[in-house]
Amino acid sequence: MQCKNHPDRQAEHFCARCGIPLCNDCAEEVRPGEYYCFQCAMLSSVSEVGSSIKSKREKSAERKGKAREKKKWTPFRYFVAVCSVLILVMWGVILFGGQKAPTGNADLGNSPRVLLFMVDGALKRYNHYEGNQYPARLTDLIPKYLAMSKEESQYLKKLVYVRDPQLGYRLSLAKPQPGQMNIVISPKGIKYEGS
Repeated sequence: MQCKNHPDRQAEHFCARCGIPLCNDCAEEVRPGEYYCFQCAMLSSVSEVGSSIKSKREKSAERKGKAREKKKWTPFRYFVAVCSVLILVMWGVILFGGQKAPTGNADLGNSPRVLLFMVDGALKRYNHYEGNQYPARLTDLIPKYLAMSKEESQYLKKLVYVRDPQLGYRLSLAKPQPGQMNIVISPKGIKYEGS
């Protein structure tokens, strides 16, 4: 029998896949004693590569699955989970609840020190949003910077407000209670003066 590709040569092997006769030059030995023609050898090697890639992917997926199953909750993971829950709860309180900012509805007539610190906060907001300026009068803070009605503005008479060129302003109680030190607030901080 003659080689299919070389009719002048004697066939010494047969393709294990398609069965055509092959000479020594045309036969591809894929495995010991197993010969293929060039086309079948190429197809065989491509299919083996494809199947080996597929089996490698499957083995890799199995390893990843086992690795996921093996992961246990360590103390660090518990810590991260608890912290995440606490942060979510805090944001919920900040956004949907919590204590409301003090307003003019408080009994400001009986708590002049609360009023003093409320007005100080309003002065600082005024300074921030009005280009480092302070108001000429405390009533200029109402209602944009200090949540008070026109009727509640009478409580501002319990305070002494003076714009100071060096400090910015001085804010204190007009009539401190006997025996208590007077609080004087300025942008530099809080001072206590004897009454």
